[in-house]
Parts: sequence; C-alpha cells; structure tokens
Amino acid sequence: MRIHPVKEQQLLERITLSPKVMVGKPVIKGTRLTVEFILNLLAHGATVTEILEEYKGITTEDIQACLLFATKSLENTDFMPLEMEMA
Repeated sequence: MRIHPVKEQQLLERITLSPKVMVGKPVIKGTRLTVEFILNLLAHGATVTEILEEYKGITTEDIQACLLFATKSLENTDFMPLEMEMA
C-alpha cells in the first residue's frame, strides 16, 4: 500500500524539530513526546491503544507520523553487512 503524497506530507507535518524542545530531537507537534520514545514503546510491545490512553492529546495519526518519520529517516541509509575476517 502506498500513501498518497499529500497524506504523507500532512503526517510528516505532525513532527517538529526545535533546538529548544527536547534538545532538538523530533517530537510530536505540541508535545514533548519524541519520535524515539513512541517507537521505543511500540518496539517493547505497547499497543497504539495503550499509548493513546496513557498520553492524552495524541492521536493515531501522530503515531503513524512517528513511524513514517522513522521510515523516511532511514530511506537513504545504507547498511553494510559486517564481514568477519578469516584468520
């Protein structure tokens, strides 16, 4: 499934960066919740419902925006496999 470019841009606008907020880490607009924090919650098994219940004021779209931001951040990153040297 491909997200429409307009919808994609609207989601990404939910993420802001400012040196005055959380030392410049990307955060959900209007909060101090970093993209990293939300992704960490998801990675450790928190559900979207649990996150929304715990952090009032954020939306499903905010969580989608975090995932999209992370995806876009990795888009042009190359991961080179580490090769073990043979002795």
